[in-house]
Amino acid sequence: MVSSSTLTIKWLKPEIEEERWEYFNHPAKQEWYNSNSVSWESIVSGFDSGDLVPYPRASALGNMPVALSYHSYEDYQMFLARAKRGYRKNYSRMEDVLQSAGTLTLKAPIILCSDGEGLLFSGYRRLCLAWNYGMVPYIWLVKT
Repeated sequence: MVSSSTLTIKWLKPEIEEERWEYFNHPAKQEWYNSNSVSWESIVSGFDSGDLVPYPRASALGNMPVALSYHSYEDYQMFLARAKRGYRKNYSRMEDVLQSAGTLTLKAPIILCSDGEGLLFSGYRRLCLAWNYGMVPYIWLVKT
C-alpha cells in the first residue's frame, strides 16, 4: 500500500518478532493485554492473517476505539516532539530521508484488535510521520 502527497511512503507488512518488547516490556500496554486476555501466542498466531488498512488520523479505526493511538497534534507534541533525544532520533532520521529522497519504505505500524477494542501495538513514530505530512498511513491490523 502507498500513502502519498508530494512525498511518498510505501508500507510493508512488519515482522512480529521485532516487536516482542512491546508485548513483554511496555508498561502502558499491559492493562490492555490483561483486560482483553491477549497473549503473545494469540498475537503471533493471528499475525500472518492481518491486513494492511488505512488509518486516518483519529482515535478510532472505523468504529473501533484505538487505545494509545495519541492521534492529535497536541499528543504528538507531548509524546514525540518533546521526548528525550533518543526517542526522537529515529523519527528525525525518517523525516530527513523522506524530505531528501521524496520517498520512504517503512514497516507498517501494528494495531491489535480484540472484542471491538484496538491497541496501537507499535509504530507510533511511523504514524506521526505520515500524519504530520498530511498522509493517511497504512497499519497492519491483527485480530487476536
